[in-house]
Amino acid sequence: MRTERLKAALAQPGNVTTAIYEAGYSAPSRAYADAEQHLGMTPSAWKDGGRGAAIRWRVVDSSLGPMLVAATDKGLCRISFGEGEAALRTRFPHAALLPADAALDAMAERVAALVDDPAAGADLPVDMRGTAFQQAVWAALRAIPPGETRSYAEIAAAIGRPGAVRAAGTACGGNNLAVLIPCHRVVRGDGGLGGYAWGADRKQALLAHERRK
Repeated sequence: MRTERLKAALAQPGNVTTAIYEAGYSAPSRAYADAEQHLGMTPSAWKDGGRGAAIRWRVVDSSLGPMLVAATDKGLCRISFGEGEAALRTRFPHAALLPADAALDAMAERVAALVDDPAAGADLPVDMRGTAFQQAVWAALRAIPPGETRSYAEIAAAIGRPGAVRAAGTACGGNNLAVLIPCHRVVRGDGGLGGYAWGADRKQALLAHERRK
């Protein structure tokens, strides 16, 4: 199946656009439109605060502090530092928030391990909606090897949109899955650390740890 070939290709370091064509798609937009059909929460549910979705959640300890881990029955929909039920309810006010079950507990432990071992969650399922452009940016982020960084301009070029540097930065900021989708590996063009939704100190610590590994 082309979608499975695309997922496998995007899991490897390299150019995202090349991976899309190698998976048999005629254009990036077709690849991400196809991928969206296989995700869990519908686009309308995402836009309407998770209406109709059931989301299980818990907070798990990590070496960089408590992490909120939440998932639908299809996969992870929110990973963040320093948040709890109130923040999740603000983001998905119309979803049914449920306590963690055994499956979510197991995923949460693997998410926490990502902080120290970036390879620990390579096959974790995700349920994260976005435009075709956002999906392309997030895939490009996952293709950055641990210990390396890319600029926003390099991310834009990797998805075949070299003029969309600002939009690539906005898509990075829209990442809901901290660490698993490694937006911390994107820095400014001048080499500066740049922003990070969960704090510059955490971003610096994640990069330093990955470089040591």
